[in-house]
Amino acid sequence: MEGTARAQPTSRMLTEFRASTIASFAVLAAGIALFAIPTLIFVIQEYWSREDGAHGPIVLFTGLWLVWRQWHDAISAREIPSGIRVWGSLSLLVALQVAARITQIVELEGFLMYGSLIVVLYAFVGAEVLKRLWFPIVYIGFIFPPPETLVAAVTVPMKMWLSVAAIRFLDLFGYPIGGEGVRIFIGQYELLVAAACAGINSIISLSSISLFYIYVRHQAEWRYAALLVLFIVPIALLANFVRVLILILLTYHAGEAAAQGFLHNFAGIVMFAVAIAAVFALDSVLKPVWNRVFPSSDRGDLHA
Repeated sequence: MEGTARAQPTSRMLTEFRASTIASFAVLAAGIALFAIPTLIFVIQEYWSREDGAHGPIVLFTGLWLVWRQWHDAISAREIPSGIRVWGSLSLLVALQVAARITQIVELEGFLMYGSLIVVLYAFVGAEVLKRLWFPIVYIGFIFPPPETLVAAVTVPMKMWLSVAAIRFLDLFGYPIGGEGVRIFIGQYELLVAAACAGINSIISLSSISLFYIYVRHQAEWRYAALLVLFIVPIALLANFVRVLILILLTYHAGEAAAQGFLHNFAGIVMFAVAIAAVFALDSVLKPVWNRVFPSSDRGDLHA
C-alpha cells in the first residue's frame, strides 16, 4: 500500500508534465531543428568523418538511450526554474553560438549549441532532473570535437613518449632503428609519429566508450568505477603503442606503401580492439580483488 501511495503522485506528476508541455515541445521542435541541425551537420562533416571523431554516432545514440532509461526516475524531481535565469543564459549562449558559426570554429559551435539545448531542457524540468541525468549529459558532450590547442598540449608529450618507447622496444630485437624527437628511422625509411600515430587522438574515442561501459556496468559502485576510470588513459596509451609498433614493422617489412594503405586502417582497428579488450580484462581481474578487499557493506554503493 505504501509503494502504491508513493507511485500515485509520481504517476500524476508525469501525466501533468506530459499534458502541460506537449504543446510547448511541439512548438519548440521546429525551432530546435532549425537551430541545432545545421550545427550538427557541420560537426558530422568536420569531425565525425575523421578517425578521432568516428565515435560520434555511437556516443549520440547510446547517450540518448541512457537518457531514455533514466528519464522516468529523474522526472519525478521536476521543478520550474526562474525565467530570468533561463532567458539570460539562452541569450548569451545563442549569441556566442551564432558568432562561432560565422567564424566556423567547430569546437566552440558544437559545445555552445549543446549548452543551449541543455538550458532549454533545464527550463522545462529544473536543476534536480539535470543532476540526476548528469552522466548522459556529460557523455553526449563527447560527440563534439575538443579544442585543438588542448588536444595538442596533451598529445604532443604522449607522441614523444611513444616514439622513444617504440624505438627502445624494437632495438631489443635487433632492428636497425633510431629516432629524433617524433621522427623514427628504421632501415631506409623515415616515419613521423605525428602521422604514423594519428591514433593518439583516438584517446577521446576510447575514453568515451570505456566510460560508457564503466557507468552501465558499475554505476552503483562509484568508488570502483572511479578506480577503473584512472586506467583509461594508460590503456589508451598501450593501445597506441601497439599501433605504432604495427606501423613501424609494416613499413620495415612490407614498405611504406603497404603501411599507409589498407593495413594502416587495419592497425587502427587492432588498436581499438586492444584497448576495449584491455578494459574488459582489467575489469574481470580487478573486480574479484575489489570484492574481497571491500565487502559489499563497505563498498559505498550508490544504492546502499
